[in-house]
Amino acid sequence: MQEVCETLTSVEPTQSAATQPAHARRSMRFIAMIATLGGLLFGYDTGVINGALAYMTQDLGLTPLTEGLVTSSLLLGAVIGSVVSGLVADRYGRRMSIMILAVLFLGGALSCTFAPTVFMLIAARFVLGIAVGGASICVPTYLAELAPVHRRGQIITQNELMIVSGQMIAFIVNATIGSLWGSEHGVWRWMLAVATLPAIGLWFGMLVMPESPRWLASKGKLHAAWKVLQQVRDTQAAQHEFDSIRNAEHRNAYAARRTGPGLSAAWVRHVFWVGIGIAIVMQATGVNSIMFYGTQILTNSGFGRETALIGNVANGVISVVATLVGIQVLGKIGRRPMFLIGLCGTTLSLLMIGLFSQLLPVSFLRAGLILVAMACFLGFMQALIAPVCWVLLAELFPLHIRGFAVGVAGCVLWMVNFVLGLSFPSLVAYVGISSTFFVFSAVGVISIAFIWRNLPETRGRSLEEIEAHFRSLCGGTEHAR
Repeated sequence: MQEVCETLTSVEPTQSAATQPAHARRSMRFIAMIATLGGLLFGYDTGVINGALAYMTQDLGLTPLTEGLVTSSLLLGAVIGSVVSGLVADRYGRRMSIMILAVLFLGGALSCTFAPTVFMLIAARFVLGIAVGGASICVPTYLAELAPVHRRGQIITQNELMIVSGQMIAFIVNATIGSLWGSEHGVWRWMLAVATLPAIGLWFGMLVMPESPRWLASKGKLHAAWKVLQQVRDTQAAQHEFDSIRNAEHRNAYAARRTGPGLSAAWVRHVFWVGIGIAIVMQATGVNSIMFYGTQILTNSGFGRETALIGNVANGVISVVATLVGIQVLGKIGRRPMFLIGLCGTTLSLLMIGLFSQLLPVSFLRAGLILVAMACFLGFMQALIAPVCWVLLAELFPLHIRGFAVGVAGCVLWMVNFVLGLSFPSLVAYVGISSTFFVFSAVGVISIAFIWRNLPETRGRSLEEIEAHFRSLCGGTEHAR
């Protein structure tokens, strides 16, 4: 088996971007365009609260606690959605799970729009969160299993681009509606209603999408997997990838007979915990304290409400531009250096927010400097950390536990997000903005140490080659001998 692993890890991709046939490129572009509508909905539904919340507070009389509940109920739903969607995706397929999520996105958005009370709004946001958590897992997994090796990172990162584009659209919609009709009662309902449109597009689009060939192979549907590969590869590349998938299935079946399914093997447990750590690191940066509460931070620092709404649009624009940069960078340098550089940049930016908040009085200058530090933070986050994180979660885990493992990692990611989203308003009220961001920067230092110690390089390797690497790293080759 060692010879097999060495052979797999030495195989070069058989197809470059230049030689990939036109029909395959068109197919992958169309698949990515439709599937990443899930990312757009993810971004819009998480970003719209940053702006709508101020009007909700005015209309519904929210307290800091109920503000946190309205915001974090979506995150708690995402915890459930990430786990359940992983199990559904493993059992019924990646495509079907995304179609189910589209229905939840539509129902959740409509329920939020027409919610008559705070309690109903919290419940509706919870349902919407199930869809958001599911999309965070199913869409990258679906794209990773369909994309060719040489474009996998860039294609998955298109989902991150759609996430931040959704957030930017939410910020623009909030600023436009707030500026024109901010004095009207219930204006926040129109902000939430916009999300129904891409949900409808996602459902109809997925009707004509192919299923993941790797999921089909895992269910013994090899002929169907071969047909899908022929749609998105040329014949030679399709045959090479089909053989790799089939060989990986044989190794996993043998390993399951020797050690049992799931996490019994040491190498599987190792990669599982590395993935969990990556999920924690991404959220522990405190990114969603800025994405959810950026308007409130700027208002408390010295901007007026409308000025803060407009200023927050800059954060959305920077996130989109940074993600475009990240897509290009991801194809040129490794995952590991991108992650480490990004963490260094975000940690320094968080430290600057804390220092500006502590040393400067409430003023337009203070708010402006904090806005600049927030923009720097989002630049590093969206260009370097977020693209790598979602790519790694989609590609690290072996096929036989991929849906389950990505679901658990997503559950942990959203649980950390939920805790931060719920506690942030109360934490700021109790200890202040400066101390809160000093804590985030300290966690950033710990995160740098974790990634430095545990993250291997995966760029340029097929999913089967990554699996072979972890087997050999943990002495797992004997299970497939």
